[in-house]
Amino acid sequence: MITLVDKNQNRIKRRLRIREKVSGTKTAPRLSIFRSSQHIYAQIIDDIAGKTLVASSTVAKGIKLSGTKSDEAVLVGKDIAKRALDKGIKKVVFDRGGYIYTGRVKSLAEGARQAGLQF
Repeated sequence: MITLVDKNQNRIKRRLRIREKVSGTKTAPRLSIFRSSQHIYAQIIDDIAGKTLVASSTVAKGIKLSGTKSDEAVLVGKDIAKRALDKGIKKVVFDRGGYIYTGRVKSLAEGARQAGLQF
């Protein structure tokens, strides 16, 4: 019998394994990524306080969508970095959400680094 591989279930297992090791503090909050088939979302979270400090996505106001999904991810990365720097957040820990560090996830991270976030 052939068993099907559930890619999302495997991603959730990876995500939980990562979350055991990565935690955001007040000095270095967690930059969390979620990727759907059409959009990408990013949040900066203080896990100790349980609060979302900054959020951005491709569906947020102020982000002009054009080009490929990777180009849009770079814009989201730059936007979240700009919002974080406005709130005084300079250093974060990166939580890729169980996704492989390539494509849109990598583009978002590079966009955030270009705009001044350190991780």
